[in-house]
Amino acid sequence: MAGDPDLSTTAEVLLSLQANGADIVELGIPYTDPLADGPVIQAAAYRALEQKTTPAKVIEMLAGLKGQLSMPVILFTYTNPLLNRGPERFFAEAAAAGAAGLVVPDLPLEEAERLSPLAATFGLDLVLLVAPTTPQNRMQRIAESSRGFTYLVSVTGVTGERVKLQDRVASLVSDLKACNSGPVAVGFGISGPEQVLQVKQWGADGAIVGSALVKRIAAAAPGKVALEAGEFCRQLRDAAG
Repeated sequence: MAGDPDLSTTAEVLLSLQANGADIVELGIPYTDPLADGPVIQAAAYRALEQKTTPAKVIEMLAGLKGQLSMPVILFTYTNPLLNRGPERFFAEAAAAGAAGLVVPDLPLEEAERLSPLAATFGLDLVLLVAPTTPQNRMQRIAESSRGFTYLVSVTGVTGERVKLQDRVASLVSDLKACNSGPVAVGFGISGPEQVLQVKQWGADGAIVGSALVKRIAAAAPGKVALEAGEFCRQLRDAAG
């Protein structure tokens, strides 16, 4: 979460994740009503908001890392901040800062289909989500509209660590990959190296680890945040092979 504990530390964490093998980083922009997020990421968002973190400040921080980051950064935000700033302005600023794309979990599919071509004009991928409850015909539309990769939500509910992934995720990965030849990344509930390996064996192209990393960042001693984040990332990278 950008701005937790502060934006300068977030910049250090991004560089550490890159150095330790992260393929892509999803960078959360704090929001007052993060309905897709569980308690760990919600708490991080509220801490970041207490630090007066805004979308403009996050984008400014990211822009300051241009030339240092070769790893793609996907911004995670919600519909209200996107519309409040104006999609065209938001996309232009994000692209100028070096972002590779966006995830907007509460953006309706119909709105995403309208905005995806606009995002693409700025070189941004608008990544869409598929839930376990998504009907097959709608899954097909999402897979066809998503850019960069399709984000498969492994569980119903909000983000957060789970002890065990449900076996049905394997069939969901298979169903989604049958809809489109693009990459599929699994998120929500992945908490460690064992689950990263598991989703890889199920045929996913990527594993998205959020709450487990955010928890480690929150628990790290001052001055050790980037180091702790990097060490955890290296464990995940080693599991992914």
